[in-house]
Amino acid sequence: MEEQRTPRSPAWGGPPAWWRHGPPGWNRWDDKERRAHWPWRSTVLVTAFVLLGSNFAAHSQEGDRAPLDLFARALLLVGCGLLLWRQRRPVLVAFGTAAAAMIYLGAGYPYGPVFLTVAVGCFSAVVAGHRRAAWTAVAMLWVGHVLVGHWLYRWLPPSGDGPAPWGQELVIATWIVAIVALSELVRVRREQWARERAERARSAQRRADEERLRIARELHDVLAHSISVINVQAGVGLALLDSDPEQARTALTTIKAASKEALGEVRQVLDTLRAPGEAPRAPAPGLDRLPELVEQAAGAGLTVEVEGEVPKLPPGADLAAFRIVQEALTNVVRHSGSRHARVRLESAAGALRLRIDDDGPATGVEAGGSGNGLAGMRERAAALGGTIEAGPRDDGGFRVLAVLPLKAKEDR
Repeated sequence: MEEQRTPRSPAWGGPPAWWRHGPPGWNRWDDKERRAHWPWRSTVLVTAFVLLGSNFAAHSQEGDRAPLDLFARALLLVGCGLLLWRQRRPVLVAFGTAAAAMIYLGAGYPYGPVFLTVAVGCFSAVVAGHRRAAWTAVAMLWVGHVLVGHWLYRWLPPSGDGPAPWGQELVIATWIVAIVALSELVRVRREQWARERAERARSAQRRADEERLRIARELHDVLAHSISVINVQAGVGLALLDSDPEQARTALTTIKAASKEALGEVRQVLDTLRAPGEAPRAPAPGLDRLPELVEQAAGAGLTVEVEGEVPKLPPGADLAAFRIVQEALTNVVRHSGSRHARVRLESAAGALRLRIDDDGPATGVEAGGSGNGLAGMRERAAALGGTIEAGPRDDGGFRVLAVLPLKAKEDR
């Protein structure tokens, strides 16, 4: 099958990836680190190009312009050397390079790559956000060139020089406009790249926070349920250790099974941290394991009656439903004086209604919980587009009512 290409891909003539997201290595430093970095290599390359190009220009313009001397080379070196500070002092560099070039041209030295230092300096100033300073610097250079070429040439070297043609001024003005336009374009793209980097960082942070909360909910639900069972059975075992050793042995067996299951589920959660992106080694629990919850609750002395059929659920909703029932039964074991609970499942109007009731009354006895169980249930339901209602009933019992969509939220 032929590979499909999106309209924005390079094969269809769209902009390359580096234009949309920044050139390679652009994100290596932030703005503060970039200002602290000294651009030695690029400055040395520009300096070599300017000096060699100026020598070539001097030979080609010999007789028309003043020959390069020590002062001319010093001006070229000053203009190039200022570029070392273009990331730290962009305004100073823009005006400094423009002033060095204006003095160079006013002294009658040959035209050539001297304008490159001005272009790089003003480009850096515009990209750094100092647009007015850059425009003022290039405008100052152009006005100075007009004055030298059409008025001050009478008193400036080389001797016998005539007025510059106006077409030359048009070429220089076009060159300035092109430099400013390119600088503005890069400035705009740079701001867009910075916004995209910030948005990607915020998205990554949101994903990390969501994953952290998901893992926290999983660990809470796994440990809270299992530790509640262990806590109850440990109390039973201690109470019956001398009077009924066989019942104490049964309590210890329940503790061993509950702790083993808790360790397995905790290991599964931790595996997702060690190897993100890999498929889990065991399937996530769902309502098909409801009989196990009933058996575990029975081990803690709680009789659970289940009504209704388990519907077909998306994996996320199936896990959320299982954890909600698990947490609700854990709360009955911890906080209710009733030893009987009812779980009712109803499917209607594209949603699953989970109702967990106990007959109360509340005992106020804690079993080491963190108090985040109801909050975790609400977060699970809200993530799927569902709701949770929890509170005491008029007859003294307690009810948890969860409504979860039968269809995944992202598919609707």
